[in-house]
Amino acid sequence: MAESQTSDRLTVYSDYVCPFCYLGRKSLERYENRRDDDVNLDWQPFDLRSGKRKPDGTIDHDADDGKDDAYYEQAKENVRRLHEKYDVEMAQEIATDIDSLPAQVAAFYVKENYPEQWRPFDEAILDALWQDGRDIGDPDVLAGIADDEGLDGDEIRTAAEDEERRERVREKFAEAQQQGITGVPTFTYEGYAARGAVPPEQLERLVEGV
Repeated sequence: MAESQTSDRLTVYSDYVCPFCYLGRKSLERYENRRDDDVNLDWQPFDLRSGKRKPDGTIDHDADDGKDDAYYEQAKENVRRLHEKYDVEMAQEIATDIDSLPAQVAAFYVKENYPEQWRPFDEAILDALWQDGRDIGDPDVLAGIADDEGLDGDEIRTAAEDEERRERVREKFAEAQQQGITGVPTFTYEGYAARGAVPPEQLERLVEGV
């Protein structure tokens, strides 16, 4: 799966720790169930924790990013509304204590080296966090997910911990911002975009123009 966008590809910018990214993908599944085939999906990583990252890449959980208790309560309410609307089971509504960077590095590695296995691995990461409540910031958890998906867990663990690969993913974060992505999920198709966990009908209009 090439990194550049093509005319028949739906691109999604997302971060695993974003509950709306998970719900947006469930909406995409509903849309795909109406089609004869799956959408040609491309994924680009985005870092919701960028405002809290220290120079060494770790997260400063005490840093003020402008999101107070009222913000999170509203977010939880919106998550509850959408997971009921899409009939999705979720183990938690937010995941503020999870660092998704290792998972994004692992997924980016799989996307580049085993493109045919990227989407099942990506979906398994989402399910591990939002259905099972597992810490996808733990390379051992990612290795277990990889093993379950027919990948080499040791290889994926090494990739997730590799600093050079982490830097490449940070560059992808910067590219997303340079392209005007300010929030996730953002779905783009042939120059048009839809932001948020939009309903299947909106994804259909985006892709098919109907």
